[in-house]
Amino acid sequence: MDYTHLGRSGLEVSRLCLGTMNFGHWAPEADAHAIMDSARGYGINYVDTANVYGDSTGKGGTEKIIGNWFAQGGARREGTVLATKLYGDMSGLPNEGKLSALNIRRALDASLTRLQTDYIDVYQFHHVDRNTPWDEIWQAMETAVAQGKILYAGSSNFAGWHIATAQAEAKRRNFTGLVSEQSIYNLLTRDIELEVIPAAVSNGLGIIPWSPLQGGLLGGVLRNEREGKRRLEGKVAELLEKNRPAIGQYEDFCAELGHQPGDVGLAWLLHQPAVTAPIVGPRTLDQLDAAVRALTVSLDAEALARLDEIFPGRKPAPEHYAW
Repeated sequence: MDYTHLGRSGLEVSRLCLGTMNFGHWAPEADAHAIMDSARGYGINYVDTANVYGDSTGKGGTEKIIGNWFAQGGARREGTVLATKLYGDMSGLPNEGKLSALNIRRALDASLTRLQTDYIDVYQFHHVDRNTPWDEIWQAMETAVAQGKILYAGSSNFAGWHIATAQAEAKRRNFTGLVSEQSIYNLLTRDIELEVIPAAVSNGLGIIPWSPLQGGLLGGVLRNEREGKRRLEGKVAELLEKNRPAIGQYEDFCAELGHQPGDVGLAWLLHQPAVTAPIVGPRTLDQLDAAVRALTVSLDAEALARLDEIFPGRKPAPEHYAW
């Protein structure tokens, strides 16, 4: 396993981040713990979750599963760079969501209890809060750092100007600010190349892509469709029909390279300079094994150029639409 710094920070994380959104529903606790043990064996030290994850087990259920894994000992917590998120509404009551100072305090303490730990390495804003001033947000985060409850701050689903504003306000307070940004990013969805990636690079944030295979569309969906292994519905099915020709070209090219489509999709992200670690969210051990396999895939300049032809990217703004 290779490691790299998370943004401009001194924190070293694995090139794959273990996402846990499926833990509790698609992966029951015993299966989730087996996946975490296997990931640890592979050298994956970066684990991402959120306070709202849990699905059928209820909000907070995923954090409880992770906390029970930590409680098994064996340096599980000490060997993990733990990232969780807040923003989502936890109960429907006032002040039980978003980024007020009150919710940051309450949500953080609740996550620490569920996770059975006394600190979180990277505490992330799951979404921008347009109604809470940055002075209030950063003061609450500074307090949490001073208390030893968190070490770093990160963002998710921020626009480029949100990142720039957050960092400017943090700098004015002599605070570190954000070290990472989680955004949807893959060969099919490259909108963050316009402004989010330039803002992140300029401000020292590492990019943590979520949905690296676009809900499975970059994982051999047409082959699976032909073999009757998977049937898509809703928005994913609509997106497939919209991009069927390009996805067909992509799967053919992956076959030429001698690699599985999912391996190439993850490898492409790992070749992007701004990317620290894609989030992989396995439901099974086999899916984890497949994600790790992508670390061995090397794409040369010709292959990267061909992928850009199939799935055209974005130039940084304003050059993409002006000059």
